[in-house]
Amino acid sequence: MSDTHSPVSGHARIETSNFLMIVLILLVVAVGGLVEIVPLFFQRSTTEPVAGLKPPDALQLVGRDIYVREGCYNCHSQMIRPLHAETLRYGHYSTAGEFVYDRPFQWGSKRTGPDLHRVGGKYSDEWHRIHLEGPRDVVPESNMPAYPWLTQQAVDPASVPPRLRAMQRLGVPYSDAEIAASAAAVKGKTELDALIAYLQSLGTHVK
Repeated sequence: MSDTHSPVSGHARIETSNFLMIVLILLVVAVGGLVEIVPLFFQRSTTEPVAGLKPPDALQLVGRDIYVREGCYNCHSQMIRPLHAETLRYGHYSTAGEFVYDRPFQWGSKRTGPDLHRVGGKYSDEWHRIHLEGPRDVVPESNMPAYPWLTQQAVDPASVPPRLRAMQRLGVPYSDAEIAASAAAVKGKTELDALIAYLQSLGTHVK
């Protein structure tokens, strides 16, 4: 009997070729990703701001940069899912139209601390001030670190117009007049003032 083997073909060829398998997997993932992501760019609910939404003002934008610099997103998310347990605790679920001026998004996935997307207006400025300087003064069981240095560091007015201009180039509708007035708007403010202004703006456009 002759020792002959039929050539490998079809599915068996794919499974026995590492290179071919990798190429096809990458192709499938790419097509699947495009099918899921591209349509979102054409849905108005994901590309247009919710009613009344305005870009953060100069002080709020500085506060957001401080929020990112201090790594607040490592413990706090800003994405309330449409689940009863979450909306009961945090408020209305997050919508895409609330984040159109956010560069980059601060959604997060880690909740060592509570979600902050609806924290705006929930507490007074003084509460936030005490909480950031000494978290356990208002929440005894908190494991959040204190940020006392924020009260000692003043916002540099000269650094603010470039921040707004960079956001303008990314599509955030700041006017040239707003950019020109931004330095004066933060004069005499501390980094703590800026961070509180940012926190007080979160999630206030959806009731």
